Amino acid sequence: MRRKFGVGIVLLVAALVIPSSVNAQQAGGGRPPKAQLGKNFPNPFNPTTTIPFTLGEEMFEGGKAGVVTIRIYNVLRQLVASPAALNHEAGNVVVSNLKYTTPGEKKAYWDGTDRSGRKVASGIYYVEMIVNGERYPPIKIVVAN
Repeated sequence: MRRKFGVGIVLLVAALVIPSSVNAQQAGGGRPPKAQLGKNFPNPFNPTTTIPFTLGEEMFEGGKAGVVTIRIYNVLRQLVASPAALNHEAGNVVVSNLKYTTPGEKKAYWDGTDRSGRKVASGIYYVEMIVNGERYPPIKIVVAN
């Protein structure tokens, strides 16, 4: 009982102290963002979640490709995992320097395991997206085991 209470307090404090995501459009001064990281669903989740993101049309002008990396970090900013792409032309591959050739809504999938394949602990994690070298504001996700 005491442990569950302690974990709950830690999660509550972390949720209040660590800032939530900033809308990428707000950060860009009202211009539509080239890319945007959406909120995962479900959130909180156990054991899997889907992470939507959008790649804007202007990113692909002149036949360019969008190179996307998505990483999941714990509250200590330690790399935990990289999700897999859903419905990507290359198949079920990790979203790490992954090329996309078309704009629109995309999705990544995380099974709640770390890079070693172990189930992660309950808590708050952050999803960060980098597109063509540009970092986008992270989103907060909650694992509830």
